[in-house]
Amino acid sequence: MVCAAVLMPGRWRGCVGAISTLAAPLRLPASASRHLTLTSLMKSKRKMDHLERTASVVRREVVSPARVCGAAAASPSVRSLRLLVADQEFSFKAGQWVDFFIPGVPVVGGFSVCSSPRLLEQERVIELAVKYANHAPALWVHNQCALDSEVAVRVGGEFFFDPQPTDASRNLVLIAGGVGINPLLSILRHAADLHRECADKGTGYEIGTVKLFYSAKNTSELLFKKNILNLVNEFPGKIACSLHVTKQTTQISAELKPYITEGRITEEELRDHISRETLFYICGPPPMTDFFSRHLEDSHVPREHIRFEKWW
Repeated sequence: MVCAAVLMPGRWRGCVGAISTLAAPLRLPASASRHLTLTSLMKSKRKMDHLERTASVVRREVVSPARVCGAAAASPSVRSLRLLVADQEFSFKAGQWVDFFIPGVPVVGGFSVCSSPRLLEQERVIELAVKYANHAPALWVHNQCALDSEVAVRVGGEFFFDPQPTDASRNLVLIAGGVGINPLLSILRHAADLHRECADKGTGYEIGTVKLFYSAKNTSELLFKKNILNLVNEFPGKIACSLHVTKQTTQISAELKPYITEGRITEEELRDHISRETLFYICGPPPMTDFFSRHLEDSHVPREHIRFEKWW
């Protein structure tokens, strides 16, 4: 999946092919980074690739070796990966993505991290979920990736939730469409970790309530639904969800039915959540993202409280 990241108010085949998961992290000088990006752009005349779409977006210099330590089907069209990133310099904020370098594949992928920063801190693992597409990195994930495959990752993106302990408490509304759930799941999991930290230690950032609105074609394409419901059940009154399906043709299970609405997410559903204490995070197809960001602005939500990322 190729993304373009927005926050409201290299080709590197030879180097990647030599990377070992035991190797030291690599730093790209600014001139080398520009050269790699330009080379990738020249090789992608058919349509913009990930590096071109995100050329102006902030990313870290360190490229970290990683090893595939888990893989499974998340839905009929999405495969999830677990990557072991031993490099202690590698870190990310909930909601960010990674440049995904694959040995022998000249195109650089761009995939949002769907796990929480806490998982990386505790196990040195990040999780990705990649939708099938006729795009070299996605094809590799679905057709060639295996346990112990070696890749490399570099963090980028300006769409994230990273509150500091002294920041004002905020409620979150997360609006996801399709595979756009990935960065929002990372934020949801981070919010759960913040709730746990406050409960266990009595210190840290005091987050408010979190409401997830998530729409997909049918229940089989609602990614991570069990993980989401587990968090809803673990934090009653603090975390809630509304799951939408637009083309459901089979019976909905009893477990899911209380949370399912047939039809798209509507403006009326957001109305009760609009306040100056609420931050809105939106990720999904561009028309959906544009629609809800405009609606929230028209509803007098401060622009700095509306953050979105478009997935193309």
